[in-house]
Amino acid sequence: KGMATPEKATITSNAMKMLDPRWLKPDSIETERIITVLDEMIAKLELSSLIPCIINSLDRFADTLGPEITNNLIEHQKLSHEMEHLLSSSEEKDTMRAEEQQGCLCLLEQRLKCSVRNVLRLLLVNPSLCQALKYEVCVRESPAEVFIKAFDEFRNFMLERLLTSPVEEEEKIWFMEDISLQIKKNTEAITALQAELAAAIRTQEEEIRKKDNVIKDLKNSMQDLTKACKAGIQQIKQEGEKQQKDELQASQARCARLQQDIQQLEAQLNALVLEHQASELALRKRKCRMEMEIVNWIQKYDTYMGKKQAEYEEVHAGYTEEKAQLSLLVEKRALLLQEYSQIEEERRIHQEKKEQALKEFNTMTLAATRIQAFWRGYLVRALFKPKRKKKKGKGKKTKR
Repeated sequence: KGMATPEKATITSNAMKMLDPRWLKPDSIETERIITVLDEMIAKLELSSLIPCIINSLDRFADTLGPEITNNLIEHQKLSHEMEHLLSSSEEKDTMRAEEQQGCLCLLEQRLKCSVRNVLRLLLVNPSLCQALKYEVCVRESPAEVFIKAFDEFRNFMLERLLTSPVEEEEKIWFMEDISLQIKKNTEAITALQAELAAAIRTQEEEIRKKDNVIKDLKNSMQDLTKACKAGIQQIKQEGEKQQKDELQASQARCARLQQDIQQLEAQLNALVLEHQASELALRKRKCRMEMEIVNWIQKYDTYMGKKQAEYEEVHAGYTEEKAQLSLLVEKRALLLQEYSQIEEERRIHQEKKEQALKEFNTMTLAATRIQAFWRGYLVRALFKPKRKKKKGKGKKTKR
């Protein structure tokens, strides 16, 4: 209490806020992205933990889930039964070859993982359906609940580590050192109290011994007194014994209180030490497990991107080849278009010449037809002209 100052009280308050995850809020885009990924992982874990309960009550949820999700859940149930059957048969039959058994288990495990991913993908498309399933299916298996809780604690731990600045880290270290110093002071106080208790007990014993000596001296000096003084001496002795008993009881009560305080402080110290050790061990295990998972995800990502890069290079090579072929075809098309235009021009000129010749032929035919008609008319008129003259001469004679 003597060391407490406003500045230290403020630092202590800040350190307590740092230790409480409710005070932590993301302050950067990278931190928000990391926390978003962890939150999505927690949501997927919660949904995947509900899949066994949903499969057990599939008839009740069939209308809500729809045919596609229901079929995927039925397929997942079949794969689960196959996995259980394979595991039980492997335990019963020891003569089966280990390599074939391991291969079947790996293949079935991959199919089961793909089935879980497909179910989660279909469920996450419809957030309202996920919320309805969480409200209707509230029972999870205890290992899944423990794992989700541990992952949530890991999320809070990651958030704390991401948002803790160097200054806050120093304040936190100072706070822990202050706690250690306080524990040390409490231990020293307990030691001092124990020494004081021992000194008080020794002093009380010395006083008791002195009183006993005084009583013995009084007894020796009062041996010559009359029997009438024996009653007074007895009364004084009884009072002394009663006072000794009271002081001894008070001393024992005080010793008991001090011993109880010592035990309580030792129990608190042991509880804090055990709690910190367990927390440190759990955090280290979680850290190792998450590092392994991160390494596995990075390897999967590298493999996936390698495949995609190979596919891209193959497609790019095909695209380059087709582009070269297209350029050749474009050049050939240009030549063919030029030849086609020349042929079309020649055809047009030939057609124009043909039309001109046909026009001239029609004109000549029309002229020849008219000439022939005129000539025939002329011949007919020339042929009938003498006959008309004869007819006219005969008519004149008749009139006369």
